[in-house]
Amino acid sequence: MRESISISLSEALKKELDALARSEGVGRSDIVREAVREYLFSRRLQALRADLMPYARAQGIYTDDDVFQVVS
Repeated sequence: MRESISISLSEALKKELDALARSEGVGRSDIVREAVREYLFSRRLQALRADLMPYARAQGIYTDDDVFQVVS
């Protein structure tokens, strides 16, 4: 089931959103939905990474390069 919410945007942001919607041939809601999905995914990934950092550091993994070396 879908629910509606209201958001406030500056005039400049609304114009940019409208221009993007027109150029891509999609509705504003589609763009906002996808943006929220991506934002939530990013936040979950950041939280997961933060939770796992102590375990990685305990194994001497500090950087993305360290991870790459372990999995390669």
